[in-house]
Amino acid sequence: MAITPDSVRELLHSEDYGDRLRAVNQLRELDLAAAFDLAQLAANDGNARVRYAAISQLASLGQQDLATVEPLLLRALTNDPEPDVQAAAADAIGGLQLRSAYADLAAVYHSTGEWLVQFSIIAALGELGEPQAFALLEEAVKSDNDLVVTAAIGALGELQDERAIPLLLSFTNHPDWQVRHRLVQALAQFSQTEAQTALQSLAQDSSAIVAEAAAQHRNG
Repeated sequence: MAITPDSVRELLHSEDYGDRLRAVNQLRELDLAAAFDLAQLAANDGNARVRYAAISQLASLGQQDLATVEPLLLRALTNDPEPDVQAAAADAIGGLQLRSAYADLAAVYHSTGEWLVQFSIIAALGELGEPQAFALLEEAVKSDNDLVVTAAIGALGELQDERAIPLLLSFTNHPDWQVRHRLVQALAQFSQTEAQTALQSLAQDSSAIVAEAAAQHRNG
């Protein structure tokens, strides 16, 4: 049976959430305009898994109409009862570079008790490219959650604000090689002497993965 906008819409109105979830997956078979319209419908579904799947697709489909998708994503970020859906909304906001959403991202970061939501917000800030985000990243890099810290290190590199260099350098001797590996990727975004000197040091790291990455970036 051919997948058409009408067939997908019919599935989205099914009482079986499995059918509705299948419909969201079928959006990939439709043209972008039709998929975008139906994704908006699915993003308001009563089932969290369906909403999550739809909002995850809006990270790419949203380019069709940013003015329409932004308020939808902000509602999901700020009001959805499911952390997974909030996290997906943060990811989409970052992917679509909706800089005007920064204040909402910061507010949710400070109000939520869910580490997954905080992690997704911090990771999204790297893609967002909003200069104001430095203050929040400076706070997040001191988080008690190592995953949030690692995301903040990466985002600071993507933001390329030279004020981040002293913050990043404090992680050169971090006991977790994965943190040091992310640090290498972040420092590689900076041409300043301090960053390049740190990369030279990390090229001698006890972790072969870290050392190889640092050597490649230093030479690059």
